[in-house]
Amino acid sequence: MNKLHYSLEEIPPVLLAFLALMLLIQGTWMFQDARKRDRFPWLWGLWGITSLPGPLLIYWLIVIRTDRKRQAGSKKNR
Repeated sequence: MNKLHYSLEEIPPVLLAFLALMLLIQGTWMFQDARKRDRFPWLWGLWGITSLPGPLLIYWLIVIRTDRKRQAGSKKNR
């Protein structure tokens, strides 16, 4: 078999459990943070459990970064 492809039998169960735990933590955190910010929590939470770390980076760019810019702009206008 090609060295770049692995079957599930070749991957240690501890690594699979760690990956599942990290995906669950990421999805849960994204859901809770999006709910706090009122920004489509179910979308972000479900997408957060699909892969690592892509959804988290995009969430940071779209939601967190824009909220920080908006808050900084509102403080300047006061």
